Amino acid sequence: MHATLPRLKVTDFPAIRRKRLETLQVNVGYRCNQSCVHCHVSAGPTRTEEMDRRTVLDVLAFLKASAVKTLDITGGAPELNGNFRFLVEKARELGVHVIDRCNLTILEQEGEEDLAQFLTDHNVEIVASLPCYLERNVDAQRGRGVFSASVRALRLLNRFGYGQQGSGLTLNLVYNPQGAVLPPAQAPLESDYREHLRDEFGIAFNHLYVLTNMPIQRFGSMLISKGQFEQYMDVLKNAYQPENLDSVMCRSLLSVDWRGYVYDCDFNQMLGLPLPWKNRPRTHIARLIGADVGGNPIAVMDHCYGCTAGQGSSCGGALG
Repeated sequence: MHATLPRLKVTDFPAIRRKRLETLQVNVGYRCNQSCVHCHVSAGPTRTEEMDRRTVLDVLAFLKASAVKTLDITGGAPELNGNFRFLVEKARELGVHVIDRCNLTILEQEGEEDLAQFLTDHNVEIVASLPCYLERNVDAQRGRGVFSASVRALRLLNRFGYGQQGSGLTLNLVYNPQGAVLPPAQAPLESDYREHLRDEFGIAFNHLYVLTNMPIQRFGSMLISKGQFEQYMDVLKNAYQPENLDSVMCRSLLSVDWRGYVYDCDFNQMLGLPLPWKNRPRTHIARLIGADVGGNPIAVMDHCYGCTAGQGSSCGGALG
């Protein structure tokens, strides 16, 4: 795989600092039952990295000592980590809202037959990746049969109440572009998703999040292989909107890797750019228990243009 970090280091992206911490995003491992072209984690079935129980306890200790009210669990397929359910249960006992970044097909994985019930019982918000509402596009990006499996999973979640009005069970979908282009406007695309999935499959959901593909890891390597890396960076830079700086996710989120080390965002985690903290080369979550990271500088490079281009992009979708 081609390294993207050397192409991102020289940057004129503006310096920014943190605001109040609101969300702790925890990557519990890179193992996944899929291998998607756009995946900035380069997750897949052969990855073995996995957060252990000791690190999970450190995460919980941080949550208990902080005012953070949202735990965003990601991977890989986070549900494949043997400590996933323990982390969810203990976080909910602390009164923390939990988000599961779910690829949907995991609901049909052997051993996960009761996953939908578990998520329902603990009122976990599901953010489910569905990169298009058309079968041919999803299968082209994620593999043959993925769309059909995703539809079955969405129908199952709907039967449990997810995405249904008044249920209190939130089901949000995530769209990624198919290639080296910016995503379309979020609101009209959400309307298209809602109409198509409802009319064709009887599926309901709450919101659609539109995300920009980041020029790092697997997607960045693909761009380099096709000779499109610089062209895509030009697209991002030419669409830069300074007003998006105020709302980028790194201002209010901390990212934790499977070993417990802390970063400004998931993208910095994948590039190995640690949280700037007291001149340490890297900082473990255990060292931040009770600390206030507000006002701390944020590590930036050229990939940050991906979050500020056009309508902006974050883990919660478009910024503007």
